[in-house]
Amino acid sequence: MAFTNGTHRRWFLVAVVVLGAVAVAAAMAWKGQPSVAAVTPASGPADGVSVPSDMVWVPPGVFLMGSDSKLAQPNERPAHAVSVPGFWMDVTHVSNDQFAEFVRQTGYVTTAEQKPDWETIRVQLPPGIPKPPDEVLVAGAMVFVGTAGPVDLNDYSQWWRYVPGANWRNPQGPGSTIDGKGDHPVVQVSYDDALAYARWAGKRLPTEAEWEYAARGGLEQATYVWGDELMPDGKPMANYWDTRQRSFPVVSPKAGGAEGTVPVRTFLPNGYGLHDMTGNAWQWVADWYDAAYFSKQAQLGKGQPLENPAGPERSFDPSEPGVPVDAPKRVIRGGSFLCNEDYCLSYRPSARRGSDPYSPMSHVGFRLVKDAEAPLTAAAGASVR
Repeated sequence: MAFTNGTHRRWFLVAVVVLGAVAVAAAMAWKGQPSVAAVTPASGPADGVSVPSDMVWVPPGVFLMGSDSKLAQPNERPAHAVSVPGFWMDVTHVSNDQFAEFVRQTGYVTTAEQKPDWETIRVQLPPGIPKPPDEVLVAGAMVFVGTAGPVDLNDYSQWWRYVPGANWRNPQGPGSTIDGKGDHPVVQVSYDDALAYARWAGKRLPTEAEWEYAARGGLEQATYVWGDELMPDGKPMANYWDTRQRSFPVVSPKAGGAEGTVPVRTFLPNGYGLHDMTGNAWQWVADWYDAAYFSKQAQLGKGQPLENPAGPERSFDPSEPGVPVDAPKRVIRGGSFLCNEDYCLSYRPSARRGSDPYSPMSHVGFRLVKDAEAPLTAAAGASVR
């Protein structure tokens, strides 16, 4: 079981509303309203030549999406054939420096910096939960805080906390900073924030099929984006939680506290020239999350490749008791610095989760794609830099 969907925030929110707890736990999701009027494209026409810098060409192809391996969760099964057209993709996550430039040019205010909206919270809760007092709904975001020692891994509320004042500039809350981390993935951004940035950049979020195809880098059904061995020659290939060095979710003040992101391009790229497709920070993709979507797709395809699937029409997740099965969720992919062998194996290309689109977290970011003509070489990894 992973801890990256919206369950933790709903648990805290219900506690606040029903038991009258303090404000720090009340606002686990809300609808950030993008400053659309200020959002204008920063790049020129998509003509295959003037593509934004730091993108690579991912060629069209057919691949097996999902996994039937022993590591696969039910929502990853079964593997099924999918075809996708070619597209350009960001070499890395959108970084703090890139997001800062977007904010500087547009004045955009992120979801985490706004007062939560009750209507977007209510749809994630059981019917009949009363609205909390307005003073309880305070701007902030979910932060991984870890624990001082080993704990029962069935209770994720022990290592997550809603922190008022947490946002992309202050990912761990007031007093934290991204100074010196301009080349780290931007985090504490909601799905709405990612869409606003995409409009400004003249790009879009990838579909789930596009993301997985690109992440695999041409390796059919490999366990990881680099192959089948977790640490070839004993070398780590992604930023994830190494349980050989520290038990999850234990943090050490002497070691600098909670784990976190590392600079983009820290690790070698995959076969298409893409860095950090798994590990470091989860990535928003365009699709609604349906826990049974792969099974439905496999039945629909009947053994033939499905052409460029765009995802289900609505969310569906029956795995959270007390939460409406159709509560809005968007897919996140790739895992993060928190994933580990003891609790979360999501640094695999087929791993998938659903997350509340209005809930920023300290380990979720994004990267974008662009529809444009193929480069003259039409080779995998062809880039414009």
